[in-house]
Amino acid sequence: MDPLDRLQATILARRDAGDADGSYVASLFAKGRAKIAQKVGEEATETVIAALAEPDKLASEAADLVFHLLVLLADAGLGLDDVRAELSRREGVSGHAEKAAR
Repeated sequence: MDPLDRLQATILARRDAGDADGSYVASLFAKGRAKIAQKVGEEATETVIAALAEPDKLASEAADLVFHLLVLLADAGLGLDDVRAELSRREGVSGHAEKAAR
């Protein structure tokens, strides 16, 4: 199992355990989707800042962003397989054409 799949499994396990006092993941789920989405936005901003001003921190900030995105996906009942399926659907389609089709 690759690290992203392991992380997703851990997120799901901690969501289902519901121990908001002992688990950061469970505490995010307890706060609800709006808070989780806010964290994704914060991490996206930090990733952009790192890309522009602190490139040595980019991988770390990107990891934080991916982590929080996986939490958000799990909250919505989605996961990596859903993202993989969407990327497969888009494969071979021009980015301009794909965007115009939305």
